[in-house]
Amino acid sequence: MRKSNEINKKDLEVKSTSDELTEIHFNELFGKGKVPASKKLTNNCVIYTRVSSKSQESGYSLDTQLKENIEFSRKNNYNVLSYFGGTYESASTDERKEFNRMLTFIKKSKEKVTYIIVHMVDRFSRSGANAIYIKEQLKKNNIYIQSVRQPVDVTTSSGDFQQNIQMIFSHYDNQVRREKCVTGIIEALNRGEWCHGVPTGYTAIYEHGKRKIIVNEKGKLLRKAFYWKANEGISNEECRARLEKLGFKVNFQRISEIFKNPFYCGLIAHRLLEGKMVEGNHEKLVSKELFMKVNEVQSKNTHGYKWKEEQIKVPMKIFMRCEKCGLALSGYIVKKKNIWYYKCKTKGCCVNKSAEKLHDTFSEILKAFTIDSKYAPLIKEQMYKTISGLTKETSDNIKHLKANLKEIEGKLSRLEERYVLEEITQELYVKYGEKFKQDKYKVLVELQKLETDSSNHENIIEMTLENAQNLSNMWASGGYEQKRKVQNWVFPVGMRYNKQNDTVRTEEYNYAFLWMACQQQTLSKIKSGIPLLNLKYSALVENTGFEPVTSCLPGKRSSQMS
Repeated sequence: MRKSNEINKKDLEVKSTSDELTEIHFNELFGKGKVPASKKLTNNCVIYTRVSSKSQESGYSLDTQLKENIEFSRKNNYNVLSYFGGTYESASTDERKEFNRMLTFIKKSKEKVTYIIVHMVDRFSRSGANAIYIKEQLKKNNIYIQSVRQPVDVTTSSGDFQQNIQMIFSHYDNQVRREKCVTGIIEALNRGEWCHGVPTGYTAIYEHGKRKIIVNEKGKLLRKAFYWKANEGISNEECRARLEKLGFKVNFQRISEIFKNPFYCGLIAHRLLEGKMVEGNHEKLVSKELFMKVNEVQSKNTHGYKWKEEQIKVPMKIFMRCEKCGLALSGYIVKKKNIWYYKCKTKGCCVNKSAEKLHDTFSEILKAFTIDSKYAPLIKEQMYKTISGLTKETSDNIKHLKANLKEIEGKLSRLEERYVLEEITQELYVKYGEKFKQDKYKVLVELQKLETDSSNHENIIEMTLENAQNLSNMWASGGYEQKRKVQNWVFPVGMRYNKQNDTVRTEEYNYAFLWMACQQQTLSKIKSGIPLLNLKYSALVENTGFEPVTSCLPGKRSSQMS
């Protein structure tokens, strides 16, 4: 009996093993989907620091970032493999030397890197949608961005979405700063002050703290070229050859640009002046009469380009491209019918489209991105929650500057006291007094800038919502420039028209406007997405309150509209 039980037990074990093998065999033959690869997460990380202006390179900002990044890594038991950044790099583009060097290191590192440690998300990038794209590419390789001041669990959908929104607002904040800078440039240009790099033949110097633009030695040679052109009527190539004999090498295209630049006769022309000319404060190279005479000679030249004035009837020129060849569409009018069309000039494409019909479709698209005023308060509240993390670093910097200002004022006070008590000479008093006053002025300027920026976050939210509520009307009622601005706001890289399918494809859209449109559909319980863009949201979660729905955003960056 005992032997029989042992045999039965062995039979059961064999049968069990056989069943398992059969199940594995069936899974291999008939199972669907791929077996997910295990995530290889390590404690290895790299640290990336960056400042947004050259004036901060040797200041407190980089030191603060590095110190707190190292402390954050220590607390989380991260193993720091390397450090990157530590210098000024513009965030307007991701083609940054240190940034690319870091990505190359991560790719080639023998030890798997899992985290990129940054002080704030905007230290990684302020390029909005492009920053999100880079982050997603890193995420596919199990590499995550960790922010010291804006910590989220980046391995979850919710944390990933929060980080996306932080990047969006960093990008928008950057745009607002740029607009403020543009306003200052316009005011300076109207005063006759040239704010950019000086043209060939000029040098910028500083006298008593004021910028002054003067003619240099090359400019004196260029003055000769103006006289040669006006009095002898010689070609630009001959002018260039004569200048080269005098030791000044300039290419043919540049000499042509110089002859056409009114800066040399004391006038300022700039796209921000909207066609207006302003008398500049810089030194004139030639008189207006000589400049005009040179351009009269130039106009007799049959070569060159002829520019056509942009037409309000076709604001989607260049913005709209041919899907077949990628060339930007141009505009033309059928005079007999007085009807405008868009057309691809590539031979054989035969792509054209009624401007009116294309405009109607685009107008309907914008309506999907336009926010209803009744949902604005709820969306605004969510924006405040998202943007609150962006202000902490600014607040800390303001405290540091105020402490620094107090210290400088204390030094000035002690210096005056020692001078009154005749402990130091007048020479030392003047020398160090001037130094402390300059230091104080620099701190005050930086403090004023940060305090102004700190108060801008509420304005950013208000401006965002205001624009989002008026997108459709702004495009419909605006002039050429206004229409172009709205188009580029929503679709930064433009659109492509497919003649065969009569569809338009967009390869990228503004995530800020898309996020608000998504929130509005969540609140209104509309689950259709944006049909004209063939943009379908995942099923919306019920009763989500004010928190963003992480499944709401589409997974693809490109979409279509009929």
